[in-house]
Formats: sequence, structure tokens, C-alpha cells
Amino acid sequence: MAYRVSVDTGGTFTDVVVADDEGALHIGKALTTYRRAFEGIEQALQQISAELGLTVRDLLAASSHFAYGTTRSTNAIVENKTARTAFFTTEGFPDILLLREGGRLGGAFSPREYTPPYVPRYLSYEIGGRIDSDGDVHRPLDEQSVIAAIEGARAQGAEAVAVTLLWSTVNPEHELRVGELLEERFPEASYTLSHQLNPIVREYRRASSTAIDASLKPLMQQFLGELAEDLDAAGFAGRLLLSTSFGGSWPLTRMVDRPIYSVGSGPSMAPIAALEAGRSTLGESAPDLIVCDTGGTTFDVGLVSSGNIHYSVDTWLGEKWTGHITGTKSVDVRSIGAGGGSIISVDEGGLVRVGPESAGADPGPACYGRGGGLPTVTDAALVLGYFDPEGFIGGKLALDVEAARTAIEPVARRLGLGVEQAAKGALVIATQNIVSAIREMTISQGLDPRGLTIVAGGGASGVNIVQIARELGVGRVVLPRTAGALSAAGALNADVISDFAASCFTPAAAFDFAGVRSAIEDLDAQGAEFLDEIAGLEPNAVRRRYSVDARYPGQVWELEVEVPPGGLADEAALRELEAAFHAEHLRVFQVNDPSQRPEFLVWKERVTAELDRPRVALREAGGAAPAPVRVREVGFAMGNRADTPIYRGEHLAAGARIEGPGIVLEPTTTLVLDPGAELVVADSGDYIINVGVNETVSELADTKEAAR
Repeated sequence: MAYRVSVDTGGTFTDVVVADDEGALHIGKALTTYRRAFEGIEQALQQISAELGLTVRDLLAASSHFAYGTTRSTNAIVENKTARTAFFTTEGFPDILLLREGGRLGGAFSPREYTPPYVPRYLSYEIGGRIDSDGDVHRPLDEQSVIAAIEGARAQGAEAVAVTLLWSTVNPEHELRVGELLEERFPEASYTLSHQLNPIVREYRRASSTAIDASLKPLMQQFLGELAEDLDAAGFAGRLLLSTSFGGSWPLTRMVDRPIYSVGSGPSMAPIAALEAGRSTLGESAPDLIVCDTGGTTFDVGLVSSGNIHYSVDTWLGEKWTGHITGTKSVDVRSIGAGGGSIISVDEGGLVRVGPESAGADPGPACYGRGGGLPTVTDAALVLGYFDPEGFIGGKLALDVEAARTAIEPVARRLGLGVEQAAKGALVIATQNIVSAIREMTISQGLDPRGLTIVAGGGASGVNIVQIARELGVGRVVLPRTAGALSAAGALNADVISDFAASCFTPAAAFDFAGVRSAIEDLDAQGAEFLDEIAGLEPNAVRRRYSVDARYPGQVWELEVEVPPGGLADEAALRELEAAFHAEHLRVFQVNDPSQRPEFLVWKERVTAELDRPRVALREAGGAAPAPVRVREVGFAMGNRADTPIYRGEHLAAGARIEGPGIVLEPTTTLVLDPGAELVVADSGDYIINVGVNETVSELADTKEAAR
């Protein structure tokens, strides 16, 4: 029997999903190991291989694909553990990374301070020479300044170099020569040329992405190289694919060359899994979804509209404007510090805070018994009776109830409450933090959350998802059978995708048909090279999608607009593209001006190679829900304690119904069904939950829908 393996290494847990050729899914979960990723992966694989009656070596030897997503690069940036990086830029522009884009949350008088630039000034070097906006050489490259910069960077102990020269996207001659000199005089250093990585017009975004990419190369080359070595030593001989930030997969060589696309790669897979669940479980070809992925460290939220995953070019590491932007297109996933390991505290004013600090995997929540003493959301949920102390993660980790109560007791004493009251309050605050993040994301994009369905995933997702839905006015939740490993499950269904870009500025009023044709030919050549690189994966089909960044004259920001399928061969096609821009501008900003003709800046191509996907095994149908395995008293966050039946998920047949209160135990998550909610088991094995939204909220949603 052949298997497919997918892995998501998070800040607290490493999730592993194995699919066999019958469509059965097997999930393993282990605490993340930071020294070598395979150590945690192997622990999770041991759980799965034992179920299958195999050794880990036998399982890997019989696996055709191994898909891997990780937060390692993101964590390295946040923890300042990337390589020491030098920044080479055009003479007169050393402050690109310092000034960023000039924005500031809270206005000009905000007290917030900017974080230091990604590369400090003493590691920034000015290169003589200048390319102008037409691509002409205004001043020849001063090679002596390049050599001096290389010697200075080496003397400062730089391990990587980011090269961003003005207008290299129009003419890369100078950047290419700098690359040659780096190879000749500083061969031990990794380097990134901005025009090869991210050929966009905006200087800060191009510089930031180049600096981040260069700084990650030594770390990720070692990290991914060790993973490949460990897999090879463990008997894996199949195809290793790395999850990317734009919701696809890449072969190892491409990721090592462009590691910035590993930033956020794990969370980017959750919307793919959610979209698959929306189609297979709800039977909707173009579902509208809120994707919630609650892990041990963070809560991630993404959106799917009419079957399309939302993307963004505004991914900031840290706070917007004052952090560092990746400058690359990625799945739009927003994160807040509201996971199962989020620490509960009381500030000096007596207000309870939940997160953003997390206990992580080591030492973890107090109830893990690994030396942690600070109270967390997991400890609060255990105190209230949500978790089975002997059955957490399928019985692989015993939880210490008394340790959880001891950890929460100082918080309760400070508030003048009992331990259980304090635990309830902490969960309510955690829920409100999440609800605020979802409202901000949906409403800012013109979406009413009441008209969407929540797809919930992550090991901590089931704890308060019913309460989250009720607060948002959402009536329906889908909790997939792979909820505890949603991102890892998404990687099983990810295609191999790559984006390419080429600059060619042209106004519609004087459209440069020849220049745009040349840019698209360049994109096609890059796409063909990519397809040759992945030919061994034997894709079933290949799709190409073209788009362009466009704006009205004088506008600061651009919108991405899809290029008509037939290309831009004549004036009629151009008019069609202009109409598409006006329509998109109206959709996003609720205003447009068809009397103005737009400008076009960067032309893009997305190449998607479709791979075989695992079959979906259907759950056997049955009658009513079986008797609960036990009944225990549970304290619900928004209600009183109640005797609550506990069910095991594997005992529930398709079609089974459960009315709340109830708790369903899955090997990698626990679903808390609050009083008034109802659960139905779908044919796919996923859970569909009617949360029992307040009638008034439902009526408001119906009224809004009728008004449309």
C-alpha cells in the first residue's frame, strides 16, 4: 500500500497526516523539537506506524510524497536568529529599510516607536552607479565601491548579502555584476538579487523582501538540508515537497534558493484544507468561509470567498508599518497570540489579559507536567472539564488537573474569584480576542461574517468555536475530521504553484503592446523553466493565470487585475482589461472613475501544476448517536456547570446527531458542544455544527440577504 505524508511544524506541536490509497487518514501529533525537525516528526510517525502495524522506516519507504510546512523561518525572524546580513543599495539611498513606507498606526502623534531596520545602518553599503527609469545607464557601475562594500561586509562578519539597486527591475545589468563580484570575492556568503526575487517597482518592498530572503538562506539551507538527510536516512525515497506562503508546494531546490516563501508556509495550508472541506462536506462548489486555525501558540484566520482563497501583498512581520514587510504575495492569514498555550495574566490595573505570550512546547502549559507554572488557556479548559486528563492527544499526554488549578489560583486570588470563575473569565476573554480579529478582517474587506460558514481547525479549535460563532452571529461551523492537523491536511491537497513577475510600465492611453508582449514572453520562459524543474512530479494538468498591477494616474496603491484569457493582442482586449480594473476598483473601494484610463505596472503569471490528490474515504452510515463513554460535570464559559455526555469521535457514524451539551473526543482535538448547539456527522466524517445563533441575529442576516 502506498502512503502520502504531510507535516506542519508549529511553535508548539508538530502535526503529521498520513493518507493511504484507500483514502483513510491517520493523524499523529508530537511536541515540536527545535534542534532537528525530524525528531518531532519521527515521534508523530511512530504513533501512526504503530496503528498501521509498521515501523517508521517501512512507512516512509512506502510513501510516495512527503509535504512539509514549517514556522521555522518566521520564528527565526521574530526571535532575531537569522544570518548576519549586509545590505547593498544605490548610492544616496541607504535609508530604504529604515524609512519603510512612512506609515504609522494611530497617526503622526502616535507614541509607538519604530523597530530597528531589518539590516542596521552599519551593515548598509552604498554602491556607485545608476540605472534610470527607462533602463538606461545614467552612471556606470562603480566596481571599486562594490569591492569596498564586500570587504566591509566580510570584516563585519556578514554571512549573507541583500542587493537592491534602483531600477534593476527595468535593467538588471548592475545587480548582475554585483552578484558576479560577490561570487568572486565573497563566495562563502549567500546573496539575493532583488530583480530575481521580487521584480516590483516599490523600493522598500523589494528591498525588504530581498533582505529577509538573504538573511534566511544560511539557516534554511541548513535546516531543510538536515531534514532531507534525516528523511533519506530513515528510508524515504519519494518526492519531498515544501509548503509555500502562497498556498502551493515547491521542490527542495527552489525553496532553498528562495526561502522567503517559507515564511508563513504552514498557516497558508489551512485555507486549502478548509476549501476542500467546504466542497466535500457542504457540497458547495464555491463556498464562502471563515478559516479558523487555533494552535498552541497562535490563532490564525483566513477567508475564502466564492471558492477563492484570499491573498495579500501586505504581509508584515510584526506590527503594520513599524515591522518588516515580506513584499511578496501570500495567502492572507492574520495571526494573534490566542492559542492553547496563551498565558493568562492580570496587569497592574487589575485587568485580565490572555496572550500574546505563550508557554509554547517547552515548558508548555502547567498541566503538561513539563516544568511550566504559568496559567494558560489549556489549563483553564482542563479546570472546567473540557479535556479528558487521561485521553489528551489520544491518550499520548496525561494532563495534571491539580497543576492547572494551582497555576490559575494566583490569578483567581488577585481577582477575588474562585479558580473555576477565573478559568471561565479567561476563556471568555480569549474568545473575544479572536472575535475581534475575525470582525476586523471580514468587515474591512466588505464581508458580513453572519453570511459565512466557519471551518475550524487546530488542536485547540474545538474548545470555544461554538462561542466564537455565536458572538459573530455565524450559524454554522464545520469541524473537519482532520481539524487537529488542519494545515498538515491542507498540504495533502496542495498543487505545485509558482508566481513570476516582470515590470513593464505603460499607461492605457499610450499602451505599449510590444513591451507587454515581451514581458509576458519572459514570464512564459520562466514558467517553462519551472515546469521543466518539476517534470519528475508528473503533474496531471498545468494552468496558467495572468494578471497585472494597475492604478488610476496619481494613485499611490495598485490593484491586481486578471488579464483576459486571450491575452492583449489588440485594442478590444485592452478595453476589456480596463473594464475589469474599473469593476475591481468599485468592488474594493466602492467607487471608480471610468472616465480615467489606468496605468499598468507589473505583469504576473501564476503557473499551477495539478498533482494527484488522495481519495476521500466516506464514513459508514448509521443510526442515532451511540451511548456516551462517560458523563462528567463541565463548567461552560457562558453558563452553569452541567452533567455532560462524552463521546468518542470514532464511534460516531455518518448521520449521527448530538444535541448539546456534549463533548466529542478526537485523537488530536476536543470538540465542546455548548448547550443549545447541535452536531451532525457528515458522510466525509466531518462535523457540521448548528450553533443555535440567537433568533434576532438570524433575522438580521436574513434581512441583509434579502436587501441584496
